[in-house]
Amino acid sequence: MSFLSPQRLTMLVFFLQPIAFGSWLPRIPEIQAGLGLGPAALALALLGMPCGTLLTLPFAGPLVAKIGARSAIIWGFIFYSIAASLPVLAPHPILLFIALMLAGSAISFVELGLNVQADLVEKSSGKMIMNTSHGCWSLGIMAGSLIGSGFAAIGVIPQIAVPLLAALVLPVAIAVGYALPVLHDAPAEGQTQKSAWSLPSPALVGICLFVFGITMTEGAMADWSAIFLRDALSAEGGLVGLGYSLFAFMVAAGRFGGDTLKRTFGAVNTARICGTLAVLGGVLLYFAPGVELALVGFGIVGVGVSVGFPLAVTAAAGIGDRAASANVAVLSFVALTGFLIGPPLIGFVAEHSGIRFGIACVVPFLLVSLFLTGRLTPRPVKTNHNPEAEVPGVL
Repeated sequence: MSFLSPQRLTMLVFFLQPIAFGSWLPRIPEIQAGLGLGPAALALALLGMPCGTLLTLPFAGPLVAKIGARSAIIWGFIFYSIAASLPVLAPHPILLFIALMLAGSAISFVELGLNVQADLVEKSSGKMIMNTSHGCWSLGIMAGSLIGSGFAAIGVIPQIAVPLLAALVLPVAIAVGYALPVLHDAPAEGQTQKSAWSLPSPALVGICLFVFGITMTEGAMADWSAIFLRDALSAEGGLVGLGYSLFAFMVAAGRFGGDTLKRTFGAVNTARICGTLAVLGGVLLYFAPGVELALVGFGIVGVGVSVGFPLAVTAAAGIGDRAASANVAVLSFVALTGFLIGPPLIGFVAEHSGIRFGIACVVPFLLVSLFLTGRLTPRPVKTNHNPEAEVPGVL
């Protein structure tokens, strides 16, 4: 792996991480049928993953700070590969909940290591990769979903397909993990870092509030886009699911272009450009008279929210008052909370005022995020440039 630069290695491990989980997604209906679960029972079981993530993140930050991002990726991948295989093996709904809880816990740990490693590689090399790395993650989960669908098409049962794919990806991921450079989070010159268990700073609180509206919108689009197209615009057949597909595609596209925008306009202006697009897309969805304009709206919202979380990760890691892993863990906790709160909030509003007004509820939160883009102002952080840690001319 020495022929790959640290930047390329980081992007590769971001791509590899969600493949096994992505292969689980198209098999959920089979697991539901096998366990005889109704929609409500399945929804309760699926809550296991966010529960595991939320319970783990407060402890993951200090642990990653202690062992380092590279070690967190290597060990996290081992536990994650095992945990990602458990849901398809669960013989009972309660065990499915527990299995998903373990998977959510492992995912949160390894993803925290990934985000911290990307930030450290950016600092050591001076090259922006955070948005592109998250774009690679989006490609990884899409690849996993396609592979899972392929296994289903040829009749490989999920109890074999998901563990098999996890086992195939694991040795590659471990090899890439060991090839990553060992980098350490250093405080800014003259600055002493606080304990990882100390209270978040006002700067971090502002960044968390910024990202809340972004991830709330992502959760809303994931759960309600199809229902919006069906109920508000009478879409049928394949058109019903096209809204989220277009949204997800534009999120990935926006992330791949995010680092170029950041280099050109800076983090704050990039966030303002994309945040404005997200608001305009949300407004367009509310007023859309037909499916065509609604699909345009979903695409615009996708571009608008695409760079929000990656920019917030870099900003939180660069505060320098605590270990980067501690601040990113808090940010991830708030981001997931927003992702989980969005769907039920829209459902409650839609129940009383209709789905069109419900989907428009994301706009006020996006306006708050747009107002807080100034919190992403880069902070001076001491760099530890290692000329041997990158290959000139690569990336």
